[in-house]
Amino acid sequence: MDVLLSLLRFLGVILLVILMFNLMIVVHEWGHFLAGRWRGLYIDRFQIWFGKPIWKKTYNGVQYGLGSIPAGGFVSLPQMAPMESIEGKVEGDGPTKQLPPIKPIDKIIVAFAGPLFSFLLAVVFAVVVWAVKKPVSEAVGTTTIGHVLEDSPAAKAGIQVGDTIKTVDGQKVERFLGMSKSIMWTIIASENKDIEIEFDRPGVGPMKVTVVRPEEAQEKKLEGGWLRQAWSYVSRRPELRTIGVGPMISPVVADFLPNSPAAASDLRKGDLIVSVDGKPVRSREDVAAVGWEEGRSYELGVVRHHREIKVSVHPRMPEKDGEKPLIGIVWSQEGVRTLVRENPAVQVIDSFNAIVRTLKAVFSPKSDVKAGHLSGPVGIMGTYYDLFKDPEGWRLALWFSVLLNVNLAILNLLPFPVLDGGHIVMASYEWLTRRAIPVRFLEVVQTAFVLLLLSFMAFVTLKDVGDRIPKGDTGEERKPDPAFLPLEKKPA
Repeated sequence: MDVLLSLLRFLGVILLVILMFNLMIVVHEWGHFLAGRWRGLYIDRFQIWFGKPIWKKTYNGVQYGLGSIPAGGFVSLPQMAPMESIEGKVEGDGPTKQLPPIKPIDKIIVAFAGPLFSFLLAVVFAVVVWAVKKPVSEAVGTTTIGHVLEDSPAAKAGIQVGDTIKTVDGQKVERFLGMSKSIMWTIIASENKDIEIEFDRPGVGPMKVTVVRPEEAQEKKLEGGWLRQAWSYVSRRPELRTIGVGPMISPVVADFLPNSPAAASDLRKGDLIVSVDGKPVRSREDVAAVGWEEGRSYELGVVRHHREIKVSVHPRMPEKDGEKPLIGIVWSQEGVRTLVRENPAVQVIDSFNAIVRTLKAVFSPKSDVKAGHLSGPVGIMGTYYDLFKDPEGWRLALWFSVLLNVNLAILNLLPFPVLDGGHIVMASYEWLTRRAIPVRFLEVVQTAFVLLLLSFMAFVTLKDVGDRIPKGDTGEERKPDPAFLPLEKKPA
């Protein structure tokens, strides 16, 4: 029964991912479609996904279809720039042989309509997110340091647990993770080797230090044969230079190790531990630093459903690969979540700024952010899959859709052939010079950029797949995780 429920849940998540991804494509292409109808253009096909159709149906002179390559989609408009290298040749001899040329303004309107509809869809999602609220975790929202890696650049600069970061590189920060005014993004995207960080230290006050990042990111070691190493090389994303800090995250229970003392106690998933034997704890590191002793009972102060209760737990040594007594809690990586009602305009503006910052960082030779950090359709659908698995997944997916549709609108407006921005540039050239671009030239340019686009899609798809498949990265030798074995029943 459990296996069946898990299978149904998996299939349900996959269905939601496909629906969200296809909604984004349909709305964008529907913008082109409606604008084409409005301006009187001939429409040959409306297809979701590329490749040979696995399903097609003609209605009112337009062939609607579903392609065999699960990425993208298109509206075939023969009077626009030729796109046969992506869309395939127009079927039959029909009216396309006698189609009159269209005005440049019509081409501009039709090309711009796709990004416009993507932007409008982002606004719709933003309004929905405002209505239902957005989940924000401590891992995103805090600027307080929860741990500092030993011998890291941050540790050498004197940054300590409990410090609250105020500015990085002179820029005000308001959160730890994310793209907007965040500690991690400002550090990663910085073009400076030495980074000035201002922070408040409890009991001391404002302080400023200079953190010296390494010249190059440390690459992880690889193991295995040549085939595994080759796969790791092509699918691994470039390493980023970090300073070795993590956010302060409250000790929230996500799960338990099987047969552990925590699993046998009255603790529940989602419990927030606020004290151990009366001593307050703020983070997972505080709980880990308790120094559990086997054979004695500890009283945990736990907040559950906004009420504090007491729970007893009896630590013991793991029977397998154990080095010290443990209670066996698996901590939440996000800490306490809160629901925030964020202004739709702020959501859209932040999404716009995120893609602008990303593009700026990718094209900057001094930034750590490279093309290998970007994702394609596989990565996008993978992100939706991860979001929908979360209990608050539907809210998170709505928020991600705002970011994604703004990104889709902006990227399609880039002035490259094949993209909508390329059509706008070419139509503007026709408008200003009052002469058409030679068809043969357009075909060559379009084909060249299609090959570049497909090559780039293959490149990022390898990275996306690599995120889901082990690559053989080892770093230092990793010790086996401790495990608790079932306790034998006492004889009657």
